[in-house]
Amino acid sequence: MTQTAYASATPSSSVKPVTPEPSRDTPAIEMRNVSCRFISPDGKATVALRDFTMSVARGEFVAIVGPTGCGKSTTLSMITGLLKPTVGEVRIMGEPVNGIDPRIGFVFQNDAVFPWRSVLHNVAAGPLFRGKPKDAAYALAEEWIRRVGLDKFSNHYPHQLSGGMRKRVALAQTFINSPEILLMDEPFSALDMQTRTLMQDELLQLWSSQAGSVVFVTHDLEEAIALADKVYVLTARPATLKSVYEIDLPRPRVMSEVRYEQRFIDISRKIWSDLREEVHIS
Repeated sequence: MTQTAYASATPSSSVKPVTPEPSRDTPAIEMRNVSCRFISPDGKATVALRDFTMSVARGEFVAIVGPTGCGKSTTLSMITGLLKPTVGEVRIMGEPVNGIDPRIGFVFQNDAVFPWRSVLHNVAAGPLFRGKPKDAAYALAEEWIRRVGLDKFSNHYPHQLSGGMRKRVALAQTFINSPEILLMDEPFSALDMQTRTLMQDELLQLWSSQAGSVVFVTHDLEEAIALADKVYVLTARPATLKSVYEIDLPRPRVMSEVRYEQRFIDISRKIWSDLREEVHIS
């Protein structure tokens, strides 16, 4: 008997609605004509984002660039559900955002690690919080600590680690939960150039193995181009979408090499000429 026939032959009181799985063609993230307005304590309204539309496919790496204070981080807050749009709609896997979604991982600009916990306990915290048995959680944490190259530092505390090491802990904390969507808010901005390049390569390797969707906010145009499949350029505040660029550089990419390719240089010049106008305005 087919599912349809079974449903029609069963009393309606015992039939439970089934939520269909979203199609693989359904975008991981959709923002449709979104605007966001803040009201200050003195009653003054500030529009941070206006009529913004963005679509992120499954497994796609998207970067957002724009002038300082234009609302780049605001887009991430609305995707997480921490902030609701004033108008417009935000969807995750085809469904409207309604609170915090466990399928989303977030890497902040500042280290979101517990200073009183060792590397091992920091990385295991996520699986434990999600109900994974203790032994399994710690075994998985040890695996991810090895994957980010910190297996000799699992018993160290955050204050005993360099900035790059703490960022590796943050990546392990995030990827251990197998997020379908990864949001990153200038995660490498505080690192020196050499460490930053190593962390960018680390991110690309982890992302390629997980195949999740990424939205990466950055002020660094070269970083955006080197990492992303697509770059969204925002205008000065109140920010709206100015342009979208497809990045057709082949993968896999090595950060220390891709910047010297002629195609990279051509794309960088083109996007900078677009972005420069907004930087002057802001």
